[in-house]
Amino acid sequence: MAYTKRLDGRGLKEIRPIVAKAGVIKNADGSGYFKIGNTIAYAAVYGPRELHPKFLQDPSTGILRCNYNMMPFSGMGNRVKPGQNRRAKEISMVTEKALLPVVDLKDFPNAVVDVFIELPQTDAGSRCAGICAASIALADAGIPMKDLVSAVSVGTVDGTTVVDLDYLEEAYECEQGVADIPIAYIPSTQEISLLQMDGEITKDMLVEALKIGQEACKEIIEIQKRALKEKYSVSGEGNE
Repeated sequence: MAYTKRLDGRGLKEIRPIVAKAGVIKNADGSGYFKIGNTIAYAAVYGPRELHPKFLQDPSTGILRCNYNMMPFSGMGNRVKPGQNRRAKEISMVTEKALLPVVDLKDFPNAVVDVFIELPQTDAGSRCAGICAASIALADAGIPMKDLVSAVSVGTVDGTTVVDLDYLEEAYECEQGVADIPIAYIPSTQEISLLQMDGEITKDMLVEALKIGQEACKEIIEIQKRALKEKYSVSGEGNE
């Protein structure tokens, strides 16, 4: 039976409900909160500050360093192993790659900007939620940026293209299988700064999936911008 109706009742191109906030962690230089469906990500930014040990310093620019971590009780299945396991290291690396095109640290030689991403609750799309939270946090910290970065997963379930897969869709058993493709998108340059894929998909379906993913990212980035505007309108530091 074809997958024409989503398990949670959403439209094929409909993302889960989103809540985004800026400045949620008092002691960080900048912070962000991003909740999409039942997946929650917090991001805290510290820096720019001098990088130690010194042999890691770059005299031509500052360095962006991301740390992604799922809390032990956050997963939908078994307890998540705490600490920097192989998956966490991989997602930390791709998060840095996704954010680097918009971050300008040339005025901060020998420095580092640390981004700590913590997920207390997940239901698929955790790396995308982390990127969205980190992007808000970097802007909140006043780090020079060319744009925000938004992210969402796209893919196919039994041959049907959908956006923002949840856990039940990722685990859906069907004849044609499931393809899950997390992407990160920079609207001002129309660049895709993250593209990964789990599963198999035809070329035509991939093109279609990326198209609806980019449209979803444009929707998400407006929510991220609104979170930043709301923070500063409350604090009185500016409205735009």
